Amino acid sequence: MHRWIHAAFNHQYPKAGIVKYQIEHIAAIVNADSSIVKNTAIEYLLTDSRKITFPATSLFFALPGPRRKGSSFIQDAYNRGIKNFVIDEQVETALFSDANFLQVENSLTALQKLAAYHRSQFNIPIVAITGSNGKTIVKEWLNQMLQPDYSIARSPRSYNSQIGVPLSIWQLNTHHTLGIFEAGISTVNEMQQLAAIISPTIGILTNIGDAHNEGFKDQAEKQQEKLKLFEQCKTLIYCKDEIVSAIHAPHDLIGWSRTQQAELFVEKETISGQKTDIELIFHTIKYRFTVPFTDKASINNSITCIALMLHLNYAEQTINERLALLQPVDMRMQLKKGINNCFILNDSYSNDLASLHIALDYLQQQAGKNNTIVIVSDILQSGIAASKLYKQVAEELMQRNINHFIGIGEQVSACKELFKNIAESTFYTHTEQFLQDASAHQFKDAFILLKGARRFEFEKISKWLELKTHQTVLEINLSAIANNLKVYQQMLAPSTKTMAMVKAFSYGSGSAEVARILQFCKIDYLAVAYADEGIDLRRAGIGLPIMVMNADAESFDALVEYSLEPEIYSFNMYHQFNEYLLKQGIQYFPVHLKVNTGMNRLGFEPSEAHAICSLINESRKMKVQSVFSHLVASEAAEHDGFTQQQNLLFLQFCKEAEKVLQYNFIKHISNTAGISRHPYLQYDMVRLGIGLYGVNSSANNQLHLETVATLKTTIAQIRKVLKGNSIGYNRKGVVLRDSLIATIRIGYADGFSRSLGNNTGAVYINNQLAPVIGNVCMDMAMVDVTDIVCEVGDTVELFGKNLPVQQVALWANTIPYEIMTSVSQRVKRVYIEE
Repeated sequence: MHRWIHAAFNHQYPKAGIVKYQIEHIAAIVNADSSIVKNTAIEYLLTDSRKITFPATSLFFALPGPRRKGSSFIQDAYNRGIKNFVIDEQVETALFSDANFLQVENSLTALQKLAAYHRSQFNIPIVAITGSNGKTIVKEWLNQMLQPDYSIARSPRSYNSQIGVPLSIWQLNTHHTLGIFEAGISTVNEMQQLAAIISPTIGILTNIGDAHNEGFKDQAEKQQEKLKLFEQCKTLIYCKDEIVSAIHAPHDLIGWSRTQQAELFVEKETISGQKTDIELIFHTIKYRFTVPFTDKASINNSITCIALMLHLNYAEQTINERLALLQPVDMRMQLKKGINNCFILNDSYSNDLASLHIALDYLQQQAGKNNTIVIVSDILQSGIAASKLYKQVAEELMQRNINHFIGIGEQVSACKELFKNIAESTFYTHTEQFLQDASAHQFKDAFILLKGARRFEFEKISKWLELKTHQTVLEINLSAIANNLKVYQQMLAPSTKTMAMVKAFSYGSGSAEVARILQFCKIDYLAVAYADEGIDLRRAGIGLPIMVMNADAESFDALVEYSLEPEIYSFNMYHQFNEYLLKQGIQYFPVHLKVNTGMNRLGFEPSEAHAICSLINESRKMKVQSVFSHLVASEAAEHDGFTQQQNLLFLQFCKEAEKVLQYNFIKHISNTAGISRHPYLQYDMVRLGIGLYGVNSSANNQLHLETVATLKTTIAQIRKVLKGNSIGYNRKGVVLRDSLIATIRIGYADGFSRSLGNNTGAVYINNQLAPVIGNVCMDMAMVDVTDIVCEVGDTVELFGKNLPVQQVALWANTIPYEIMTSVSQRVKRVYIEE
């Protein structure tokens, strides 16, 4: 019997299910001054007013955002049905007469205190994992390996922050017999709070790497901070080769190493095909394991899992059987274009109630008003009776008005009556039956969520539903867009609005998908180049104000029909649009006045402010929403004088416009580089463009932007070419030695510029740069891989995290904007959220 089984299964629990707390009990736990109208039972904790599913039994913690007070979210949450709040500011509670309020010193501290109390109610083993890399993978692999023996609560995705950890711990229910939770920190004095919440019995330290280095004095300090998670642990598992200083602790240390004496010593590793054989010694006994990976990171993570399994007295054969079932963990939700104008959200790397809740939130966020279809397999080894489990699933679906539910598996099919209140529901006993009986005509103009346990092989369903395209993809990280928006918003005054530029297909990234995440993040305005782009956004369910920068007479009907706000940049355009509005009998249509302060492209001259505003006043057909101008060189220090001159001309126009119009309007002149370099130019709103997509145009190295777009393809063929032979059209590339040349599936028709050919540019393959040799062809290109270990089918990065788009632009003698917007529409866009 494994070490935990006795403790886990002999603990006396009440009836299996969700632990409920009365609001009065919670008030006592968090030491709150309470105003309680009704002693409600609480099941769910919320920190995001946009993600409310069961309002009647939810408790909302009013936490401050980067630019907003926590109290500013209360009205929105209340309007969505929330009647229970934790606050740390003075709120006029009389405005919410039927709501309960718990007043505390700090809402985040109260959330953590409540989670710590909840954790204390469970006498079960808890594994806590921290480290610079590998936390989520080790957590997911341990879940897969231990699931046959335990009912496991674990962190959803990467919920490892000061907010994520308490929300993860709150999942603990009476049916759980084991918990596996991540903890992540970015600076000192953060881990103590997480340790108190998780209160682990076993700890795992994956490694000490470079992530979040800026928050620590050195690597030793980082290690010391992470070790605070394990101060009360009985056992700590870690890699001796990855630490920067010796670990001394009161617990049972299980270190593993390849190079030094350790409790677990790795003697030999042999790579064979796609597997690695590992021979090791644990407490003087020799073992041999086979893992289905060959890269070092995966091998290291596998050894960490093996160490825990051996510590729990699992047999060598059992461990090997479960190792063989491990698969690479894609921790990101992927949104892909599907058949019949559908979008496929594939989130099959995990299948439990917690991850289903998160995936449904994301489905709603992306789908807007479009039809939604959810395909779910049996949820295995949940520890909850099937009737209760699928009742919860059905409630989640009904709360979100899912249009069609498809259940695959014997368990969910046996509970089909629970789903009768969903508009449409269909059931199949296994995946093959679904693929045989389902028709492609069932899936049209919808957003489809796939959530399947691994044994149901939902990758087959995903492949069937996906739009068939070639293997070149542009991967768009929507989480990175949200991060980059936050980076820039943190530099703004709380009153300054943000307009996001989503023109040119959102710099090649996909307008509707990007606009949805921006709308979710409460952006204030969007800007597009042409009315057609705005129409697409409206049809995709985007309700934000949209400015159209290049409207013309042909688009006036569309502007009015779809509530799009044109930029007025000349007297000719003003007269055309004014005449149109006059004929339509429309008054006070919102417009934006463009001022030319030095770009000399479009716009009124500063001296024309009085004339244009007088016309607008007299006609009363338009209302000026904003006045703006375009900075020419905000990123360049040598042109700061010119930037200041532009600002003076802009203010001159605005002053005269206010005098004539006699009402206020939004003023904006600052762009991406201006936000960080010229904070005095923020005014009422800023326009955020290339920075949103992860490109820092200001040379400010302190901006922690994340890569948004990654262009990838694969190797189609590798051939040996003898010295002196040529490669490609016109014999432009000649090899100077016997070489290996890889043909990759991308060409100039996909947006891979011909200027990158003939050793000018390179691509990234297996951690190395491979120079482009010969001319780039329409659909293919050739690269020299003589010094790179690679094979047909390997991934090739054209630009992205490993090969910055700025570097590619430098090679091509252009700017990142052009590289990103040149990616052809025939290249499939894949959207991910981490």
